[in-house]
Amino acid sequence: MKKNLILAIMLFLCVTAFAQDKSELPYKFTTIKDNSSTVIKDQCRTGTCWSFATASFIESEILRLGGDKVNLSEMYNVRVTYPKKAMNYVRYQGKTQFGAGSLSHDVMNAIRDYGMIPESVYSGINYGVERHNHGEMDAILEGMVKAIVDKNKGNLTDKWDDAIEAVLDVYLGDVPSDFTYEGKKYTPASFRDAMGVKTDDYINITSFTHHPFYQNFILEVPDNFSQGSFQNVPVEELYAIVVKAINDGYTVAWDADVSEKSFSFRNGMAILPAEGVKKDDLFKKVVSEVKVDQAYRQKGFNSFQTTDDHLMHITGIAKDQNGQEYFIIKNSWGQNNPFGGHQYISTAYFKGKTISVLLHKDALSKEMKNKLGV
Repeated sequence: MKKNLILAIMLFLCVTAFAQDKSELPYKFTTIKDNSSTVIKDQCRTGTCWSFATASFIESEILRLGGDKVNLSEMYNVRVTYPKKAMNYVRYQGKTQFGAGSLSHDVMNAIRDYGMIPESVYSGINYGVERHNHGEMDAILEGMVKAIVDKNKGNLTDKWDDAIEAVLDVYLGDVPSDFTYEGKKYTPASFRDAMGVKTDDYINITSFTHHPFYQNFILEVPDNFSQGSFQNVPVEELYAIVVKAINDGYTVAWDADVSEKSFSFRNGMAILPAEGVKKDDLFKKVVSEVKVDQAYRQKGFNSFQTTDDHLMHITGIAKDQNGQEYFIIKNSWGQNNPFGGHQYISTAYFKGKTISVLLHKDALSKEMKNKLGV
């Protein structure tokens, strides 16, 4: 249900033009730190926030590492990841999720295994429209893998995966084995290497009590089809890790629950109002927020109130007129909100609704590296 709600929101944003005037908001923000990032895009009618957020993060990493601004193809990551999801679904005989969603480490896996391609070379729009729309493609792919499992038990051919590849080529386009970019010839692997991206340098971190702290575990969310592992730390340390990273010039890929009414793209904010705050007061006045602790986080996760909904990109830190801190994020729902597609995420919302983050290992303090053994 929550995933369907997020898709409905994206459909609405994709076809609706509005921009709330930030001068009308009761919150007034002052930027404390703003790290290099690239233009905000629109994933439109797709479930590919994982690729948009992580590609944006990698674009910032390239800038941080001294490279030039580059616009990476999000749909290349989608193209090379979908066959893996199909294989996973068939291997598990349909007893797992299949769909458009994935996580940040799936982009890192794609970069490691298949390299990177610029947007100008591979837009992933190959079906006669100007904006991304995967409704038909996703439905066909889901129907195919379900039919492969349900109709061919005991008689599975060795051609079904070729059929999946063919559908992806029809909708997203053939993947080039080499290409020319700014006058130089590359393969996807050589382009990755030229950008200086080393996927082993990045780490997933989360915060839940159903596994021991300072150890790895496989995070139990449906989109973790590739069984990626996450380091586990207390929530106050998770928050401190991200604050330190941003202040030191790093950015962070962020996976969170965004189905709360207090997560508002239209208003360019996300807050976690305290009990008793009236819904009608949200974004019309400054309201008090929940005091989030570890137990609050865990209760939300255990009860499915905090779920893996959407991935975004944290690029900066701001404060409101009362001195409260917020993270500045890039969303992938276009630029039509008071802050050009950015949003301000309160400390309470981050602590309460974060699923996980991905960042460069060098953003961690020496003490934290020792705790995590990295």
